[in-house]
Amino acid sequence: MAEEMEVKVQEEGERVSMKPWEQHSAVISIPRFDYNAPSSLLYHSQSGFLVTCPIKREKSATKEAMSILEKCIGIFNCSIYVSSESSDANVAAKRRKLCVLELDSECPSSIESKSAASNFGDSSAGKLLEDSCLTSAKSDTNEERSPTLSLVKLTGSGLLLFTIPRNDSLDVVDTVSKIICFLESGSLNSPLWCHRIFPIQATCCLNEKELRAIVSKLVIQFVNDKRNKLARPIKFAVGYNRRGIEEAELKISRNTSKDSEEIALLDRNKCFSVVATAVKDVVPDSVVDLKSPELSVLVELLPISGLPNGSLVVAISVLPLNLITTKPRLCIKSLLSNTKARNGSKSQ
Repeated sequence: MAEEMEVKVQEEGERVSMKPWEQHSAVISIPRFDYNAPSSLLYHSQSGFLVTCPIKREKSATKEAMSILEKCIGIFNCSIYVSSESSDANVAAKRRKLCVLELDSECPSSIESKSAASNFGDSSAGKLLEDSCLTSAKSDTNEERSPTLSLVKLTGSGLLLFTIPRNDSLDVVDTVSKIICFLESGSLNSPLWCHRIFPIQATCCLNEKELRAIVSKLVIQFVNDKRNKLARPIKFAVGYNRRGIEEAELKISRNTSKDSEEIALLDRNKCFSVVATAVKDVVPDSVVDLKSPELSVLVELLPISGLPNGSLVVAISVLPLNLITTKPRLCIKSLLSNTKARNGSKSQ
């Protein structure tokens, strides 16, 4: 008992001597950034989630976003990108844990092995049981594959970006819709740090050809989706958020002749024009309605760290009316439904 108390006192002493960021990392495990993501986003369209949060609360919001996505993705388990060595270690740890659980609950797959191992020594029996449980864990892992989210480093504060590899399929719009429904029904507690979760259906470099192609593809998918009950003429709106615009302009100014098209698309009116033309090419009888659009095309400039000078990547989604708000501007719904009440209770 005295030894345990001494150990606790020592641990408390070490924690007090730790710097604030070291204490934070000791309590909250934050995944590593995927430094291969910028090059992948330059050449391949990817889906994912863009999360907004308070400045200097990115670590807390990362932990909270991971928890929310784990609860709302459903049968999938949201696993965040880590290095290959850590990933192997985590898989091994999960398999060992699964093996122990199966041993405690007398897993059916190990009953025959247990009876067959009774003729051998204890070590041989343990080996047979372990192999049996590891085989069961391996088969379960192969049958139910989890989508992997990569945490991407950004140059802007108050933002988190999670991307999904191309070989993983996940309906990001449906996921955010479930999150909002769970929050409205009270099945999910209102988050403390995550303000909005923007579902990214696709990404592309900021140039007119790619932007029009992606928008046209997503609008076709939206119109052909039987879950969307659309009236004629279809009402649509376009939202454009230029995050990190100052840094982007500084990068592009070095190669103005090469990147003149990107500079033009940084202009809000030019981008609106390109997106609206793409929508009308797919749905000729569509009309602009900024108050109650049946479909909204949202374009988000992503301030991704590690991109070459002059390279800009945007996230694009086509969303239904129930996921967006039009006041004070067109954007994804907030996760904090009673912001004023929350702020008032904190100040008291």
